[in-house]
Amino acid sequence: MRIIVMAGTSDAVNIMSIISTLKDIEIIATTTTKYGGDLALASGADEVLVGALGSEELAHLIKQNHIDLIVDATHPFASEATLNAIKSANKTNIPYIRFERPSIKLKPYSKMVCASDFDEAADIAINLIKNIDDGKIMHLAGVSTLPKMIKKVPGHSIIVRVLPGVYSITKCLELGIPSKNIIAMQGTFSEDFNESMMKEYDVNLVVTKESGNTGGTPSKIEAARKLDIPVVVVKRPKISELENKMIFSDIEGIVNQIKNFKIK
Repeated sequence: MRIIVMAGTSDAVNIMSIISTLKDIEIIATTTTKYGGDLALASGADEVLVGALGSEELAHLIKQNHIDLIVDATHPFASEATLNAIKSANKTNIPYIRFERPSIKLKPYSKMVCASDFDEAADIAINLIKNIDDGKIMHLAGVSTLPKMIKKVPGHSIIVRVLPGVYSITKCLELGIPSKNIIAMQGTFSEDFNESMMKEYDVNLVVTKESGNTGGTPSKIEAARKLDIPVVVVKRPKISELENKMIFSDIEGIVNQIKNFKIK
């Protein structure tokens, strides 16, 4: 059985680590960065393709490699990747499975504001900080969401924490983030660690996204709460095309479904 796993997340790493141990399974992983590709190979992928794939390219890949199943384990905010996966699966008539990172209920916090997207998050930040040019916004939402913030907020006012890869750091510099404002680290960090970092950089506001426990959202918000810092939380995008699709929020469910496909 040949499976495409759309990777680039810790969820995808865990999924591939398990299904790669199943008999007669071949995994082709797709990621947008070399860093993600290295993680995929270390997790049991037989082949890795690095680079963004449109729906037509993905459909061609499915046909060319006689793929039996596509597993979408991309980030909850990678809506374009999910849409491309659904379109390509529909076009090639193969099953599509989505791993949806479990949502969480955030604790109430008087200085927490929710935004529908990063355009709105930037507007909220500008309204909350009296002088945005002298402000210090800690952006804990990944490098891919930075361009929308940069359109409205000056780069020198943004402190970012991104993955320690060449792509992420280069992208930050290209967008005008000063090197002193780039924190390159991998991991889900504790409340105390986040608090120390916010203190060190003397931030006025935190921007993050609803990435669940896996993405460390609660620890970021609690750290900001301790310091009485406003937090803007960007909610997950709604993808109507996922309606009636096979969606799992636990890895065991995906593994069992793959085993069922193999039996059939």
